[in-house]
Amino acid sequence: MIVALAGGVGAARMLAGLLAVLDPSEVTAVVNTGDDTVLHGLCISPDLDTVTYTLAGAINPETGWGRVGETWLAMDELRTLSGGRLSWFNLGDRDLGTHLYRTARLAEGATLSEVTAEIVARWGLALRVLPVTDDPVATKVTLAPPDGSGEPGAEIGFQEYFVGRRHSVAVAAVRFEGIEAARPAPGVLEAIAGAEKIIICPSNPIVSIGPLLATPGVAEAVARRRETVVAVSPIIAGKALKGPADRLLVELGYEASVVGVARLWAPVAATLVIDTADADLAGAVEAAGMRAVVAPSVMHDPAAAAALARAVLAA
Repeated sequence: MIVALAGGVGAARMLAGLLAVLDPSEVTAVVNTGDDTVLHGLCISPDLDTVTYTLAGAINPETGWGRVGETWLAMDELRTLSGGRLSWFNLGDRDLGTHLYRTARLAEGATLSEVTAEIVARWGLALRVLPVTDDPVATKVTLAPPDGSGEPGAEIGFQEYFVGRRHSVAVAAVRFEGIEAARPAPGVLEAIAGAEKIIICPSNPIVSIGPLLATPGVAEAVARRRETVVAVSPIIAGKALKGPADRLLVELGYEASVVGVARLWAPVAATLVIDTADADLAGAVEAAGMRAVVAPSVMHDPAAAAALARAVLAA
């Protein structure tokens, strides 16, 4: 069995590559829930849905999130009624069905793991998708003060930072509210312990992989399997392909490079796959404590994702 620690878009594409070269029943995805939020009374799990929609062939290919062929009638009505105040987080009409179902099932007493399994099964997917925890965890972002005074800035929820402010503001700190009391979802630690290989997908190290490893017991379980853990760098030539990972690393005192990623993940992973654009940094990655494997890692189409999956499995 292969276990993949997964965030959003990059992880979903990595998982699609793995399913192209493996029997899907051999793959377990452990997915970040720190991005989860309640909006308009609905329980929304962005990373779980991005993984599910992508693997089902239902993702919007232009955005990497939401449903293909989406319509926006409900959002248009909400925008009109609220004068735009309540429509900053777009939920398409088809996507709303997922959130309505999840919210109703949670209200009935089902766990997030149970609801996720039901949604995955309804899409006909054969892999196992596990939220890292069934307990509420919320990524909170402290903004850097705009005046440079050094005083703490405002703390906002992750979705307000990422979507509402389009991750265009500087960050002073990130924390995971509720993480101390969170327990790994049923099956997570067992999957990690029994995996042939564990893959850290190319996801934001701070806000996608961070909550996974911060969940009590998870980092320790992964570290015990360190020699079988292969990470894929989400940073290529000093930049993130999508999202604010490169800026977040710098703002929080890390280096936005494959070397910076290696320093973060060396305690839990023995091998780092880096893109050919960073081949000259392989020695520095190894000096930071991880074996470096150089391979093309930009998943611009399904064939490239499958090729990366093969390289990761062979690493």
